[in-house]
Formats: sequence, structure tokens, C-alpha cells
Amino acid sequence: MTPKHARPHTDPDAGRNIDTDTGAWWWVRTVLSWVLLLAVLAVVSAAVVVPKLAGAQPYTILTQSMKPTYPPGTLVVVRPAETYGVGQAITYQIRSGEPDVVTHRIISTGLDRDGDRVFVTQGDNNPQPDEPAVQPGQIRGAVWYSIPYLGHVNTWLTGSTRTTVVAIAAGALGVYALAQFAGAFRGRRTSGGSA
Repeated sequence: MTPKHARPHTDPDAGRNIDTDTGAWWWVRTVLSWVLLLAVLAVVSAAVVVPKLAGAQPYTILTQSMKPTYPPGTLVVVRPAETYGVGQAITYQIRSGEPDVVTHRIISTGLDRDGDRVFVTQGDNNPQPDEPAVQPGQIRGAVWYSIPYLGHVNTWLTGSTRTTVVAIAAGALGVYALAQFAGAFRGRRTSGGSA
């Protein structure tokens, strides 16, 4: 005889289909979500975090002058070097003291009228060397690494837009990570509570 205050035993997982919670579709969704998360983290790291930590600067290739090495839309990350030599791709001010820059390759070095070192540059896709020669003070740095197509995103993400998008992306990734941990914790509690 069952006492009046006793309740019948209910299984919290009775309505769930365990096979669909851990089946093929669940694995595909989980793997794709992690791959997407890692890809976003890699892009943000390569375009924003690594340059910031290394004292480098990202620039976008806008013209055809460096094809096929750096086609338009390529993000080049540039950092200062102790020395610059022939064969190195550098980013430099087109006119000293002005913000416009170009990324071309050093094809030779020489001395100006005052005996100071100068660099003759040329785009990989250009038929003629650039004029005039580049002064050391114009050089922003040498190309450290490049990422195809990411330059389009870098061009769009400037100033306050970059700050806002990075903050939103970081917040979204944080929320996503918390949701994943909470789901895993709930799953562990549920599976550990039933016998």
C-alpha cells in the first residue's frame, strides 16, 4: 500500500529522444559551430589583435599594382624593420608627411644628392619603377603577412565602426561560449541525475 503523500516517480528524460540529441545532425551542428567560432576568432586575431600586440599596422591593397602577390582586397600587415633590402615589399607614404600610402617592392637601393640612402620601388604588376625614390622616413614598414580578401572588411571597419564591431563580436562570442558551457552543464546534470 502506497502512502497518500508519496508521488509517482517521473523520468525527466521520458519525453526526449536521446538519439536526436547526440545523433549525426547534432554532431554536424556542433562541429560547424565550433569551426565557425574558431574561424571568426582567427580572423579577428589576424586582423586586429596580433597587429596591435606586435606594433604592426594593417593596410588594404586597393589597386592592381601588386598582382599576383597581393591582389586588390588583400589585407597586408606591416611592421617596422631595422633594415630594408631589395626584394622586400614595403608600405610607404606616397609623399612624405601625407597619409596616403602604397605597398610596392624594393628593387634597388641608392644614395640621394646628400648621400642619404634611398629605395627604388616598383609594383610587381607595373612596367616601370616608381618616381621619385623613397626616403627612409616615408617607410611605414615591411609586409609581415597578408590575408587575401580580408582587406575589404578592413576598409569597411575604420575608426568608430571598427571599435563597435569588435565590441559586438567579442560580446557575441562571449554569450555563445557561455551558452555552450551552460548547455554542457545542464546535459551533465540531467544525465547524472537519472538512474
